[in-house]
Amino acid sequence: MARPAFLVRSEAEGQHGRDTHRTGTRWRTRVGTFAATAAMVSAGIVIGAQPAAAAPAPIRLSSASCPAEIVQGQTSGCVTELQNLLNAHGAGLVVDGQFGAGTLYAVREYQAATAIAVDGRVGPATKSKLYATGGSAPAPVNLNSSACPANIVQGAKGGCVTELQRLLRHQGYAVDVDGDFGAGTASAVRAFQSSRGLTADGQVGPATKRALYDTDESPSTSLDLRSSSCPENIVEGQSGGCVATLQSLLNGKGQSLDVDASFGPRTLAAVKAFQSASGLTADGAVGPNTKAALYANIGGGGGNGAPAPVNLNSASCPNEIVQGQRSGCVTELQSLLNHHGADLAVDGDFGALTDSAVRDFQAEKGLSVDGHVGPNTKAALYGAVTPPSSPPPGGGYAKILDVAEAEVGTVEGSARANSYGSSVGLSLSTSNYAWCATFVSWVAKQTGASSYRNSYVSGWVKQARAGNYHLSVTTSPQPGDIVAFDWDGGSDFTGGNEHIGIVRTVSGSSFTTVEGNTGNPGGDNDGVYVRSRATNSGYDVVFIRVR
Repeated sequence: MARPAFLVRSEAEGQHGRDTHRTGTRWRTRVGTFAATAAMVSAGIVIGAQPAAAAPAPIRLSSASCPAEIVQGQTSGCVTELQNLLNAHGAGLVVDGQFGAGTLYAVREYQAATAIAVDGRVGPATKSKLYATGGSAPAPVNLNSSACPANIVQGAKGGCVTELQRLLRHQGYAVDVDGDFGAGTASAVRAFQSSRGLTADGQVGPATKRALYDTDESPSTSLDLRSSSCPENIVEGQSGGCVATLQSLLNGKGQSLDVDASFGPRTLAAVKAFQSASGLTADGAVGPNTKAALYANIGGGGGNGAPAPVNLNSASCPNEIVQGQRSGCVTELQSLLNHHGADLAVDGDFGALTDSAVRDFQAEKGLSVDGHVGPNTKAALYGAVTPPSSPPPGGGYAKILDVAEAEVGTVEGSARANSYGSSVGLSLSTSNYAWCATFVSWVAKQTGASSYRNSYVSGWVKQARAGNYHLSVTTSPQPGDIVAFDWDGGSDFTGGNEHIGIVRTVSGSSFTTVEGNTGNPGGDNDGVYVRSRATNSGYDVVFIRVR
């Protein structure tokens, strides 16, 4: 992956270092900084480099030998491993095991590029992301390719295992992506098999592979415990998606549960341990206070990381967000501003640089330039419309393709991609659930073409076949139509192995689409991209007309 072009500053650096030059619609010209850095790297000069010395042997960041947070000033094999991982993502560091200024810069740059709180501290979230996004693991290999064995079992190593671990993480299981099929991966495989009604033998054969690639339907961990979909109090004996989400959240707080959607004794013990550590009544009942604590600081860098992001339109955020505030609303604001071209540290603190970035954004979008993030600025940050309209853009079916194409290149896990969930009431990161139908729902909401919203492909097909919500099935596809894929064939859309997108062009039996939750043709992270499809490629398609 090419080195991400992000320049990150903290509020504490003040206004004196800010470059306000604009080029066209770009906010700030950062090319010079990175050209200079690139020249230094190519010449063998690296920011913060130390005199040549043998680096300590690398130590895996998740091992007990490494501190919970790796920070500037430390020297160890943990830092050696960190530098190797950063270099695997294009940092160009001298690997010397010393956490100096150059390593700090690379950490902050990586955090900004992957939507982690930008604090320069390598805590659990940053460690996990470094391994999950590839790092030093072998390159992933499609499980169904001839390069992978028919049954992948514990003890295996290589790209097939990297892909297996990547898919398990996408389904909500907390495994390291290291290309090594160890006990943790085996446990996650068995839990996944149980959740899908498969034989829980820990062997990844044809049925398990097929289920793992069922990533285009929302997994059970997509439920937000605070939503009306979950009981006010989740207690022992219950099962289902809310329990699966609970288990995933507990694992994110240091537990090691199987995500099996069943609230049994081990989950009860983990809940009580978490409650005790959080200063709550350790009664094992997951009520409002426990839920709030579970969601606190998700995505932060740990320690002094930013508050957990909060959707700006939620009741938890003030009508106007202004300078001087510190909260998850500000974390979300800064992440959104960075998506639109700012270069802020995502620290949840609304300081002078955030105020300036807000004003730049408002000027760019033709809004009132007052530095106050009110309804219009919030709408523009999420909708990228100038000026924002109410309801959002509108234009009905004629605008479906325009709105979808404008999102091409949006990367999974970014603030922009995560905002799509607002259309179906989800506030999760798109890195944690399958969101292709959520993207279609968001486009429908933006255009007003249909009032139907559903995060499941099967729902869209069902309503189209019934002729509801201005949806119908057509055999003469046109640009702007919706297309649903049944990878298993049979056009019943009940096996869970489905996908959905929006038709872009049509040429005979071939067509192109704009799809969310799809692979980047360039080989990098999933996101919204244009894909080439066909009606004669071994899978079934249903075209949906919106009128």
